[in-house]
Amino acid sequence: MKTLLMLSLAFLFTAATAAVYNYTSDSITGDWYSDKKESVIRIEKRDGKYYGKLVWLQEPNVNGQPKKDDHNPDEKLRSQTILGLTIIRDLEYDEDNEWEDGAIYDPRSGKTYSCEATLEDMNTLHLRGYLGISLIGKTTVWTRKQ
Repeated sequence: MKTLLMLSLAFLFTAATAAVYNYTSDSITGDWYSDKKESVIRIEKRDGKYYGKLVWLQEPNVNGQPKKDDHNPDEKLRSQTILGLTIIRDLEYDEDNEWEDGAIYDPRSGKTYSCEATLEDMNTLHLRGYLGISLIGKTTVWTRKQ
């Protein structure tokens, strides 16, 4: 019974928050600081889907040279710079303040994960990367760059 009550309250809070902020499919677009504020990712809409590109790095260079995508599983792509790299692909808006069915690439590990995103408010984005099912993954909180 407690679980049902908690789920009901969570649903009402989410619905009320969405109504207050009047989200649209494009509410996710803009520049976002990553969780540790080490990078800025610009989310843009292309062909009805959302993509995120690294547009700023706190430390863009290593030994005076631009950071490269050293861990990319495709050896041919390891020479590309990380700055300007598209790390989020194919997110689709799913009406209820959720974007899903996307992929996120982690240049630190060279791994790609499924991803989904939810806005807590217009300046707080919860981005979840996962393998297989969403329950097995990690959520990071990004902050809109003002």
